[in-house]
Amino acid sequence: MDQLDPALNQWVLDQARRHGADAAEVLVVSAESIAAGVRLGEVEKLKSSRERRLGIRVFVDHASATASTAEMERESLDEFIGNTVAMARLTAPDPFSGLPEPNRQAQDLPELELADLERGIVGADEALELARAAEKAALGADSRIRNSEGGEFHSGLYSLLFANSNGFAGGYSATSFNLSAAPIAQSDDGRMQQGYWYTAGRHFKMLEDPEAVGKVAANRALRRLGAKKIKTTRAPIVFDPDTAASLLRALAGAASGPSLYKGASFLCAKLGEQIMSPHVTIYDDGRMQAGLGSKPFDGEGLPTNRKSMVEKGVLRTYLLDCYSARKLKLEPTGNASRGVGEVPSVSPTNFYLEPGPYTPEQIMKSVKRGLYVTELIGFGVNSVTGDYSRGAGGLWIEDGEPAFPVQEITIAGNLNEMFMAIEMIGNDLKWRSAVVAPTIKLSEMMIAGE
Repeated sequence: MDQLDPALNQWVLDQARRHGADAAEVLVVSAESIAAGVRLGEVEKLKSSRERRLGIRVFVDHASATASTAEMERESLDEFIGNTVAMARLTAPDPFSGLPEPNRQAQDLPELELADLERGIVGADEALELARAAEKAALGADSRIRNSEGGEFHSGLYSLLFANSNGFAGGYSATSFNLSAAPIAQSDDGRMQQGYWYTAGRHFKMLEDPEAVGKVAANRALRRLGAKKIKTTRAPIVFDPDTAASLLRALAGAASGPSLYKGASFLCAKLGEQIMSPHVTIYDDGRMQAGLGSKPFDGEGLPTNRKSMVEKGVLRTYLLDCYSARKLKLEPTGNASRGVGEVPSVSPTNFYLEPGPYTPEQIMKSVKRGLYVTELIGFGVNSVTGDYSRGAGGLWIEDGEPAFPVQEITIAGNLNEMFMAIEMIGNDLKWRSAVVAPTIKLSEMMIAGE
């Protein structure tokens, strides 16, 4: 990958000032990736990309404009910068906009092992081999695995440099790797069910073996065969780790600054209040070594950090960038994120529910009659009210054991009540994403079926 030039960032900032900007920031990203996909052993997708982009945000008396370009020649960039400053003059001032105060900016940039420079981008031949191996393992796991949506492998490497006119300058490189398989199982009556599994990491060595990925994907397809509906009832619900993580994503969205200052969150004015079961502690850790959500500074140059967002059920902090913090009269939390040529938004970093003492088997055995959720469908979460209603699939539990697969049902409740109903937390936290959770059990939810 081409090396980025810090001198270019400083030149852009100087030119923005020369064109009349009061303040400015510049982000340059260089990225390359490969995506390989096979289906039934044959190549279905092979895509390689490489790009470099530069984005700026300029301020003129609290009015701002944002733009991006792939042009890196200074003569063309000068015109681009001038046009962006001219756009800022045409926009309405916003008293809450502006760069972070200099004393808030990151002073130390720790090495977080985000880049696997030894591996870099995986070559096309190896990427296809890995995708084939995962799919082959899935297809060979059981005679009822009779088709496939394929195996896929993705590898990416990017470097970024960020600087602003308040004196901050920093950069880092990162890699990512992802391998998945999606086999299709078919029962004797011809009915089909798809399974899916994946592994991901910053470093190649963090990935599960392709054979393990394929076999788990196959098992997840097989256990859905013979699925049926159940009658409408109220019962305990056990969320597997992937579906439990979706509840955390809903929480993070409701706790983000834009939702809060718009008054569009059920967590408005809830700081310091009990919003979840006392069993629950949730962390946001932007400085976890080799974490998929880790970075030494956020999208505005503030230091990332480790903080408990929820501590024993009590909401301790929101997730804020500088803009939302000013509007809410709170402190920014180092959770600004952005793309090239975009204004900062808010997102969690490595966001996780602290594991509990129970194995998944112990949690299952605690349920007399209930539902083990392994799949969620749709986006029926209202962040304003907390109302929750999503299509679901999984396994019906009888006397602590999985009895039969279930599908075409809906689980419904309200996040306020659901979070308070968490009564058991598993010890099976695994990092395959930036937002993760272990198995959790809720005391009761409505299940709409026949």
